[in-house]
Amino acid sequence: MNTNTNSAEHPLNCMFIITSMPVGGAETLLVNLMRRMDPNLVRPEVICLKEPGPLGTEIANEFPIHSHLIRGKYDVAVLPRLARLMRKRKADAVITVGAGDKMFWGRLAAQMAGVPVIASALHSTGWPDGVGRLNRLLTSITDAFIGVAESHGEFLRTFEKFPPNKVNVIRNGIDCDRFHPSAQCRTAPNVREELGLPEETPLIGIVAALRSEKNHSMLMHAAAKLRDRHPDLQTLVIGDGPERATIEPLIEELGLTDRVHLLGNRGDTPRLLAAMNVFTLCSLNEASPVSILEALACETPVVATDVGSISETVLPGKTGELVPSEDVQSFVAAIDMLLNDPQRSSQLGRNGRELVQATGSLQSMVDGYQSLVHRIFTEKSRARQRASSAETAPRTRTNPIKGASRATAG
Repeated sequence: MNTNTNSAEHPLNCMFIITSMPVGGAETLLVNLMRRMDPNLVRPEVICLKEPGPLGTEIANEFPIHSHLIRGKYDVAVLPRLARLMRKRKADAVITVGAGDKMFWGRLAAQMAGVPVIASALHSTGWPDGVGRLNRLLTSITDAFIGVAESHGEFLRTFEKFPPNKVNVIRNGIDCDRFHPSAQCRTAPNVREELGLPEETPLIGIVAALRSEKNHSMLMHAAAKLRDRHPDLQTLVIGDGPERATIEPLIEELGLTDRVHLLGNRGDTPRLLAAMNVFTLCSLNEASPVSILEALACETPVVATDVGSISETVLPGKTGELVPSEDVQSFVAAIDMLLNDPQRSSQLGRNGRELVQATGSLQSMVDGYQSLVHRIFTEKSRARQRASSAETAPRTRTNPIKGASRATAG
């Protein structure tokens, strides 16, 4: 059992559990969250079940990073390994990030280690393979499920059937000081010049890990169909992942090798987003994608598929346009419309930044996590104190004849 005597008035040791930390939306969000947390309130660290990944390596000098805890999909020995690590680090809170094996093993190990606060932050609306069924079995030991948007929270309550009192919504937030509009990026030749493109070249793009659910092929087919309407159009693909082997031959097949730039993971995403005329996202499922918030903060209008909670930030005619999932024709039409109307696109972009500043700031997300962890820790501490007091209090025995009572030691 955890013997840490921290109270909610002192910094809480919080361990985030994730599979690995490639350059992706949830992983970048976690890094930004940890960097902004108040060390007087929460002291974060990360457990990567597998390798730390590029972002894990990047923050290793800032936070404790523990990696290589699991040796395979069926490595049940990960459970005692995690529990020992949690006890050693005197964890006050464990928050699993995403669904899958880390959500299962992380919560089970936290329960075994006696960690006071156990929570799961979910960043999508799907369960991978059969782990979802196992994960449902651990609902009773979970203090909080964290959704990233209002509609996502409602989805967790109504569709996933999580207890309503355990579902908390903490909206994704981004640093609007880092992601901001740059007239220089949009009009000067720097980004385009690096790519060997003329100064006025129209750019569309996507920031997303190259995974199947991101549906990059839809953007490739759209780019092919836009070729006749916008002969100079270029497409930027920022991110990396297992689908590169599928996307590369598709680009060649569609005759887009001189029109699509696979840029991989980049550290200058704000600059690239600000340089785009239109940002796109064609995912098959999402919760509240960070990349859309980043694009809007850069005053870049968005065309995206209407899945998950995207409609809370991509407001048709106000911050961008929504299209049905996998509807390539509607996708092409929406992108074409914005490229043909720069004045309207600029207004949508300005509206988007205003929306993000009002509802999706990084500090509001940080405050949400810190408040949630401290609230649950305090509530459970008080409950334990009440239970302990009840166990040690003298019991009262009533004399049935005289109606008198006397205290006896329990």
